[in-house]
Amino acid sequence: MGSISIIQIILVGIVGFIAGIDQFSFTESLYQPIVTGAVVGAILGDLKTGLIVGGTYQLMTIGNMPVGGAQPPNAVIGGIMATVFAISSHLKPEAAVGLAVPFSLLGQYCITIIFTIMAPVMTKADKYASEANDKGICRINYGAMALLGAFFALVCILGLVGGSAVGSQLSALSQKYAWIMAGLGAAGGMMRFVGFAILLRIMLANDMWGIYLTGFALSTVIGKVEGLSGSCLLLVSFVGIAIAIYDFQTNVKIKSLVVASDDGGEEDGI
Repeated sequence: MGSISIIQIILVGIVGFIAGIDQFSFTESLYQPIVTGAVVGAILGDLKTGLIVGGTYQLMTIGNMPVGGAQPPNAVIGGIMATVFAISSHLKPEAAVGLAVPFSLLGQYCITIIFTIMAPVMTKADKYASEANDKGICRINYGAMALLGAFFALVCILGLVGGSAVGSQLSALSQKYAWIMAGLGAAGGMMRFVGFAILLRIMLANDMWGIYLTGFALSTVIGKVEGLSGSCLLLVSFVGIAIAIYDFQTNVKIKSLVVASDDGGEEDGI
């Protein structure tokens, strides 16, 4: 990618600003890497790479979630920077994801600091609540959102400018020290499975093992069929949706039968 324009810098900053607020306030999933990757990729002139990198980073972070005050590596900053590295330095998605991890850790630390700073302000919010001062509460909320969004925008802009400036050096590094890029690629490739493992640990129930293994078998078989490998996950998802709909309808019918049998009734003289 050539030199970036001021318009691209501003647009990436806006994306970071909106995504940072959305992650904690709007919760419209605009902050998800698969969304920000595509948007940033379109801004930088390579939508396809943005979609690929965003999807790769999404798989890595699918099981990450904050627990109490603990924050996982930030997916917004990591996803945007992975897209920037992949496009500006022409890196493979796995290697770009590996290079973006330090940025996601930076986001994790800084968000924790922001939350710590805002914690004492909650006493002021409690006071406003007791006084029924809705304007005061709105000022606190909007101020916190603006601070968080500004931080995300600043980090993304600095990362975009720096990432583009060192693009040629990273490309040379990938050629001269191929083993480093191979290691980053391997690490980035493993992270998606770590994300799935965390998700399964939280969500998987004993009665779901059959469906899980069925999906694994279907994805393996379909993935080997030429012409279907590209849409393998989509096809397996459709099978999963069909099973979920069938299971839901079956449970609804069983519950309705149980309710009907409990009502008794006088039909046919019974």
